[in-house]
Amino acid sequence: MSRLRPFCLTTALAGPAIAGLALLTSVSVVPARAQTAQASQQAKASETSDAAKPEASRTTGTANVASVDQSNPSQQKSIAAKTIDTVKEVAKSAGDIFSRVPCLPPKGGPKSMGSLPHVAGKLASGQPVEIIAFGSSSTAGFGATSPEFNYPNRLAAQLRRQYPSAEITVVNRGKGGEDAPEMMKRLQTEVIDMKPDLVIWQVGTNAVLRNLDPAETAKIVEDGITLIQAAGADLVLVDPQYSPRLNERAESANKMVRLLGRVAELRHVGIFPRFQVMREWHEQQSIPFDNFVIADGLHMSDWGYACFAQLLGDDIIKSVGQIKLGVNVPRKVQTYRPM
Repeated sequence: MSRLRPFCLTTALAGPAIAGLALLTSVSVVPARAQTAQASQQAKASETSDAAKPEASRTTGTANVASVDQSNPSQQKSIAAKTIDTVKEVAKSAGDIFSRVPCLPPKGGPKSMGSLPHVAGKLASGQPVEIIAFGSSSTAGFGATSPEFNYPNRLAAQLRRQYPSAEITVVNRGKGGEDAPEMMKRLQTEVIDMKPDLVIWQVGTNAVLRNLDPAETAKIVEDGITLIQAAGADLVLVDPQYSPRLNERAESANKMVRLLGRVAELRHVGIFPRFQVMREWHEQQSIPFDNFVIADGLHMSDWGYACFAQLLGDDIIKSVGQIKLGVNVPRKVQTYRPM
């Protein structure tokens, strides 16, 4: 698998711009609270033993807002003030997560990237966009201190800041403990039947932990790619995380990463090289594991999910820019190459 490097935009957020966005878009957010009981659970948990994971969640561009008495100006003013405060908190949390450890571009500079033509074309033309995050507990957000900090919600928030007039829906179809065999059983009903514009498929970690044959996993993933492509959606694969638990099975993990990269190349779909990105955080940027992995040595932390989402979102935004500029990336080449 060729060495791919992600590109990360600056993480500084324009507070006034975000506050102004509150007049256009309502945002629902759950404040982040690191709970002692949850931290204790996380230290003992593994990706293969989470029977009770969060249900698939859906985040849309419009929050659920209590009914307002239109004849009561003071109530309307109160709701508007709370909305503005909520948006300010979202902006603050998005910036604060990188205040101590920035999400920096990798050393060595950016690489060229391709395109996600379907989702980029819809965003460029202002059409509604549906993205499905499909995977296991890394997608469900196990390890995050709040639903706000899982990667699908982070990605949704970033895209809405960039495209405030667009109707962007991100559906979280992560289910802890699963890998390719279990995911294939729900691929049709939970993904394809939703008619998404983009599918982000995180896969392979549990196969390594369960000693499944990486080649068999890659074959199942390839079968799934065939179905997703037939439905007309763009696709980005996300390979396993680089973490102490996976490093205990380094040979199997590296083989899984290579095979998923090869499948993506052969089937002309995108891949986010999470394993390589996280390894660079640790080995090249000298970031300790406990900055991006929780105490169980496996699942990502708030910072890890946030930087992952940032890098992925940056490249989707870059792809939209290419479409607007009329850059035509042939479908015969790999369509997603993180910078």
